[in-house]
Amino acid sequence: MSQTVTKKLMLFFPRCECEKPIIYHLVKDHNLVVNVYRAKVTPEEEGYLVLDVTGTEEDIERAMAFVKTFNVSINYTGKGVTVDMDRCTHCGHCITYCPTEALYIADEATREVAFSERDCIECLACIRVCPFGACASAF
Repeated sequence: MSQTVTKKLMLFFPRCECEKPIIYHLVKDHNLVVNVYRAKVTPEEEGYLVLDVTGTEEDIERAMAFVKTFNVSINYTGKGVTVDMDRCTHCGHCITYCPTEALYIADEATREVAFSERDCIECLACIRVCPFGACASAF
């Protein structure tokens, strides 16, 4: 029996594919559990989805092959938000806006800010409030 895994993906939709029921088919036809973190998919525009898909490796592979038939680009890195620690001054302003504590104080003595990609839900709050542009988005 295959083991269940969860993968964080970003799907980028060209304008012509935004009205298709792709997520419906991921669930119904490919046995995946889908958790959408962030989405902008509207008619007549390009769009994107940031999501977790849970299922067997085989089901996820089959589902992504299906998604590619729609000319949808798939980013497998799961990195929609990045933090440039060279730009970060460790002011901590972003921490109070992060709902999942993906941005946190790593060392109380130095007050150094750290970032956990695993805990990030792509809400983009850090990008809006960072005074130094250390947080960035792939969108």
